[in-house]
Amino acid sequence: MFLFSSFFGKESIRRIFRVNLTYFSRIFGLQCARSIPGLAISCPPRFARMKLMPFCQNFAPFLPLTVHLSSQAFSTDDDDIFIAIKHDDNTACRASLVSNPDSVNLRHPRGWTPLMAAVVQHKKRIAITLLECGADINAVDEYNGNTDSGEDRFFADLNSDRSRRFEEFSGYLKPDTDYRGCTALHYAVLVDDEALVELLLQSGADPGMENIHGHMPIDLCKSPSIARLLGSSAPNRRRVQRQPQPAFRIPLEQRLRDNIVGQNSAIEIVTSAIQRKEKGWHDDEHPLVMLFMGSSGVGKTEVAKQVAAHLHSNNPRAFIRLDMSEYQEKHEVSKLFGAPPGYVGYDNGGQLTNTLMHYPNAVVLFDEIEKAHPDVMTALLQLFDEGRMTSGRGDTVNCKDAIFIMTSNVGSQVIAEHAQLLRSKTGDPASSIQFSREFLDSVMRPLLRKHFIRDEFLGRINEVVYFLPFSSSELNELVLRYLNRWKEMAYSKRYIRLTWDQDVIDHIIAGYDMYYGARSIAYEIDRQILSHLAIADEKGQLKPNCDVHLKVVNPKTKSSSPKIDLVITEKNAKVLSNARTAK
Repeated sequence: MFLFSSFFGKESIRRIFRVNLTYFSRIFGLQCARSIPGLAISCPPRFARMKLMPFCQNFAPFLPLTVHLSSQAFSTDDDDIFIAIKHDDNTACRASLVSNPDSVNLRHPRGWTPLMAAVVQHKKRIAITLLECGADINAVDEYNGNTDSGEDRFFADLNSDRSRRFEEFSGYLKPDTDYRGCTALHYAVLVDDEALVELLLQSGADPGMENIHGHMPIDLCKSPSIARLLGSSAPNRRRVQRQPQPAFRIPLEQRLRDNIVGQNSAIEIVTSAIQRKEKGWHDDEHPLVMLFMGSSGVGKTEVAKQVAAHLHSNNPRAFIRLDMSEYQEKHEVSKLFGAPPGYVGYDNGGQLTNTLMHYPNAVVLFDEIEKAHPDVMTALLQLFDEGRMTSGRGDTVNCKDAIFIMTSNVGSQVIAEHAQLLRSKTGDPASSIQFSREFLDSVMRPLLRKHFIRDEFLGRINEVVYFLPFSSSELNELVLRYLNRWKEMAYSKRYIRLTWDQDVIDHIIAGYDMYYGARSIAYEIDRQILSHLAIADEKGQLKPNCDVHLKVVNPKTKSSSPKIDLVITEKNAKVLSNARTAK
């Protein structure tokens, strides 16, 4: 044994025997894997009856080494729960969950969960144990049926994904099929186990979930009694989802007001639309589609970001942002949905379809939608109407729970000027003014039809939300937010205390351009304040624990305009600089 290990190398032997134990079991005719705890691969029973071949008898003494090395490489805590399920050992399953509670939702390297394995193998007792310990009943399988083995070709048929699927998950289901999106309920239906179907439904399984092929569990059903179970549970499931939940409108509206300056009307409309959808007062067969219109820099994109962050607990993957300026050419449309068969990029899928496949309830932002090619609009018609689309690879993506938001600068100048006119007439400086029906029908609708061409596209939009230019009070708040942000940053990074006069705020507001919104304020702060701070820092005038006060200095000549000066004072020292640091 020592010579055998020394000649080949222990790690090499372990690697070979770890992944190919079944092969050696077939050669030696021994059912060795079944008797060794911790092994995930077992010899099929049909090979247990084989007698040792004459030429293999010389290798028999080395079989214990083979088994020993394989068990060392394969025996991990993560495998214990799948081994317990395979052997229908409920006691071992509970012990594994006690020692590692997170293993209840552990993913097998090939994509399935313990609950799926228990269901597909008809292990009802273990399924009950897993559900009691918090198993995610609606988790989806990630197994795609591909054979992607990095081992030698000689053993590829034994070590492939399909082989492991057949031996470790189910010998009943075809291992070369794409099972992505299937839940435990899908598998209970596929193996025709009515008791498990009833158990899963009573535990809260969603019979309306679709796999990657767009199939719900009832679509895979062959038993009339199981079909009746699934059919009667679907309405109850929807009623459970629509039961009163903690107040939703107030947190979302408050979040938007905390992060968005002004835009009272827009915030109310968006919050109301989201509330209708979340409470079930929205057509389940169609996604929610909104169009945000207004000038650049007024908060359209930020509102979409905050909605996504609120709905998905700040999960960045659940917010899909697509810059439609990247889809201006006809050939670029395939980047969204995937290239057709035979074309470059077919295997990669589409940017939109790939993401929605994993997050079918995501918030999708089509930024500057008017810049997209008309073929994109045509493709989006089905998406907005039926809440589903077909990728270039033929996969149907169901996303009726998604929220689609488009932003557009179409008519931004008209919107800004009309809003300013209404404010001057009504004397209402707030952003809660409402556009009249006459203005929307006679001015805005022709503009939208001109850019989006097709009326049916506009007909699929649930809400058109108008974002208005900032009022004087909102501009004051906006400048304060920017200055406070830089104040916190200066102190946290450099221990510099930054203060300013009200004249500084007024001076920055004077540079506001309503066609560029908050961006024009940010640019003014860059030019009027941050540039001066950078020059003072370059000269070595900004030291830790110093005070920097901003003030406006009136010009000595009429040809000059007011400037912002820095007054820099060190701690317990006199004023070091009372002159402008930038010419």
